[in-house]
Amino acid sequence: MNRLSAERRARIISCLVEGCSLRATARMTDTAFNTVLKLVVDLGVVCRDFLDESMRNLPCRRLQADEIWQFCYAKDKNLPSSMRGQPGVGSVWTWIAMDADTKLVPTFLVGDRHAGCAWDFMQDLAGRLTHRVQLTTDGHAAYLEAVEGAFGGSIDYAMLIKVYGADKSEEKRYSPAVCTGIKVRDVSGNPDPDHISTSYIERQNLTLRMGSRRFTRLTNGFSKKVQNLEHALALHYVHYNFVRIHKTLRCTPAMEAGVSDHLWTMRDIAELLERKEQRKDEWAA
Repeated sequence: MNRLSAERRARIISCLVEGCSLRATARMTDTAFNTVLKLVVDLGVVCRDFLDESMRNLPCRRLQADEIWQFCYAKDKNLPSSMRGQPGVGSVWTWIAMDADTKLVPTFLVGDRHAGCAWDFMQDLAGRLTHRVQLTTDGHAAYLEAVEGAFGGSIDYAMLIKVYGADKSEEKRYSPAVCTGIKVRDVSGNPDPDHISTSYIERQNLTLRMGSRRFTRLTNGFSKKVQNLEHALALHYVHYNFVRIHKTLRCTPAMEAGVSDHLWTMRDIAELLERKEQRKDEWAA
């Protein structure tokens, strides 16, 4: 079976994690489009497995969580009537948690914005931590029961609710309304007022939109299948946690959190897939 070399895989990964679309990546690396797409799927599987295994027993103390919108297949208004209401098409939400100190992203979940996904997301997050944490979210009501179910009383939890003014400008379709104030709600425990913030996770949302063509607000590079979106996210967060040097930290989030003791390269990500292929070849032999 013909396989791409590790160097070529690394070049493709470099393009993908810097916001290039699949077709642009195929042109820039002189690779067939279907080959690039298959590599995203294969890498997504091994990256997700690696994140699930490595993001355990984390020493996080201050967490922020948020949901980011994107769409798959088509926007809600353009969905065929036969596909409306089906999971994984139309509006899709990615739930993301971030450590405010190390900038590590311990977990993410792709789904809708309902209570069921919030519950699964918080249960997964709680299982990765070793210490009592302070958590800040926005005012989405689904968090209330989910946080209580996952952490019980062993958490300092607050909601930061932003108040937006009416935006009557012509740019309202493309720009968010102006934030006119905030409301803070202490929900559980004794959260430190100085650290009740969602600034880091909201800035991380921008990093995601800049690093993945699928999340650009006005895009033709959206995911056609929600599974491909999940694969692209897994690749993005391995790169974000282990390869990309954070400007403030001057190291990667994984190094700052003690999850990794060295700086990864694109070749290291490619080797995750190589090791899986080697094990498969040994089993077949």
